[in-house]
Amino acid sequence: MDSDNRLGMFLRARRELTRPEEFGMPAGGQRRVAGLRREEVALLAGMSADYYVRLEQGRERHPSEQVIDSLARVFALDQEATDHLRDLARPPARRASPPRRTERVAPGLLRLLDAWPHTPAVVLGRYLDVLAANPLAAAVYSGMEPGINQVRMIFLDPKARDCYADWPTIAADTVASLRATASADMDDPRFIELIGELSLKSEEFRKLWARHDVRVKTAGVKHFRNPLVGDLTLSYETFTVNGAPGQLLIAYHAEPGSPHQRSLALLGSLIESPAPTGQ
Repeated sequence: MDSDNRLGMFLRARRELTRPEEFGMPAGGQRRVAGLRREEVALLAGMSADYYVRLEQGRERHPSEQVIDSLARVFALDQEATDHLRDLARPPARRASPPRRTERVAPGLLRLLDAWPHTPAVVLGRYLDVLAANPLAAAVYSGMEPGINQVRMIFLDPKARDCYADWPTIAADTVASLRATASADMDDPRFIELIGELSLKSEEFRKLWARHDVRVKTAGVKHFRNPLVGDLTLSYETFTVNGAPGQLLIAYHAEPGSPHQRSLALLGSLIESPAPTGQ
């Protein structure tokens, strides 16, 4: 689980993932780390080694915009990761937060899911719990049934590896998405419990979490192995739910005229169509 020095942990993780050969430096030999040394990061970013060490150790927590931009360049961070670095360097003042209420899906959003009988759609909470799903989504993959935590399902349920043809990619994206969506709730007991359980039970989750990757679910493609209709390749689009901060609406669709669209239609004809249920 993350300590209070989140900025330092992020910098260390990115440094260890940045290869010296990318900057023309020899790898191997007398190196004790696979990634860059602290003094090498400092040199490449144009700062003193002592200042960078203080950043990693948490003795300096407020780098300037110029320093943030330089570190983002050295670590080849994309815009999303750079924004995350900036947030870590400018944390909001801590306030006593009220107890978290049970996340619920608005009735209008449930009706919207019900109106999409041919479009698999789910609503996820801030910790990637499935809060609601229409019948077609649950038929595509059992991990999209209401009440299931998708992170726990992917790493702790062996069926997930059979259902996802590209499981390693899905696993990495899910961890990065969890870190992005829950970044403001790192001290929440529910979040601490989830990360602790997964870190204890899954070495693969532990390694991915230690990378500090940050990626919000936006759009992409997933490859499912469905027990009824076989392989399904579906694109997805993600929408934030403005009336419920932290909730995401994800809708899946197949390429028009493709075999996957026909398989999705067949799957829809094989299932009953009750109203979507929320947690």
